[in-house]
Amino acid sequence: MKLQAGYFADFISLLFPELCNACGESLVTGEELICTDCHYNLPFTNFHLKADNMVAQQFWGKINLEAAYAMCYFTKGGKMQHLMHQFKYKGIQKIGDMLGNIAGEQLAVSPVFSKADVIIPVPLHKSRLRKRGYNQSTCFAEGLSQKLNIPVDEHNLVRVRATETQTHRSRFLRFENMQEVFAMVNPQALINKHVILVDDVVTTGSTLEACGAELLKVEGLKLSIATIACAE
Repeated sequence: MKLQAGYFADFISLLFPELCNACGESLVTGEELICTDCHYNLPFTNFHLKADNMVAQQFWGKINLEAAYAMCYFTKGGKMQHLMHQFKYKGIQKIGDMLGNIAGEQLAVSPVFSKADVIIPVPLHKSRLRKRGYNQSTCFAEGLSQKLNIPVDEHNLVRVRATETQTHRSRFLRFENMQEVFAMVNPQALINKHVILVDDVVTTGSTLEACGAELLKVEGLKLSIATIACAE
């Protein structure tokens, strides 16, 4: 029966092949979500090995961080853009979990990230969450959690005001747009904790900066940032 089921699955895959979410080529048996070639050739930054990387530098003089990290570079038309489009807009939540696992394996060797206490995803406003059905940052956070064995708290930091899209705004307008957007529900729970704040893609960093500023109001809190990708 198992042999027959295998033949049937192969037959179905010939008619309706599963495609790699990064390059669009057909997946073969044993591959899931992305092909083996894309998996090993993602544009990794190796920022977990360099403390003064370009993401960390974005926040110098703005918010105090223990460490900052982006797993991959994001370039127009590149593998990460295709992958993130499938993840954010095509409803393929498993991509976030997979990318979180890959990032978690890298950060597990970091003496800073591996010893954090809690992972907090950048929250969506409830109206955006209802429309999309999931928070992509939470998906990534859960993948990280599986590899780092650090719990995820998606309810303490909340977005209290909906904002317009940031895509075509300048850095100043993005920052201005994020003022008084986030709030803490139970700040006492984070006193003296080391928090990893996670998001999908960091561009100007205005959203992460606003979230970080709110979190750092908590007594003794230490903050690190981890994202899937950063714009080159």
